[in-house]
Amino acid sequence: MQPSTTCDTLDSPWRNPWVLAWIGLVATVLVVNATFIYFAIATNPGLVADDYYDRGQHYEKTLASRLAKDPGWTQRIDIPDDLKASVPATILVTLVDKAGVPVTPDQVTFFAYRSSDKARDFAVPMTADSPGRYSARVTFPLFGAWDALIAVRHGEDEVTTGERIDVARP
Repeated sequence: MQPSTTCDTLDSPWRNPWVLAWIGLVATVLVVNATFIYFAIATNPGLVADDYYDRGQHYEKTLASRLAKDPGWTQRIDIPDDLKASVPATILVTLVDKAGVPVTPDQVTFFAYRSSDKARDFAVPMTADSPGRYSARVTFPLFGAWDALIAVRHGEDEVTTGERIDVARP
């Protein structure tokens, strides 16, 4: 019998299960990464401010001027612990100065930011219930984590206080 001149297919590295497993593993990693990249681009919530460069350029100057203009007010924010999505709730803010006297600013606004969806952000102007006491009736459209910000404007000065809140399922 004469020796075969063709390669025996059993000696081929492409038939080895270890080679096939490694090729399958690399292919799986590449497909998963491509999927993550696609979803990162396709579902981008757009949480970057449009003027991010200008804000970054003037951050230190703005921070120093805010500290110099700080009126020394104290804000107490009362947010209910049992917030639920699609259920109205009342947010209360009490403002006093260094001496404990109620403050009457020009405008008080409640801002709610959804970190995963910019389209769900909203703002509600707060109304004065009594001197130094403001309230707003808000309804959160979705459950989950929200960033709340109370902005108090007096003249050209603005004092803000933020808080992370959790909204439960209805």
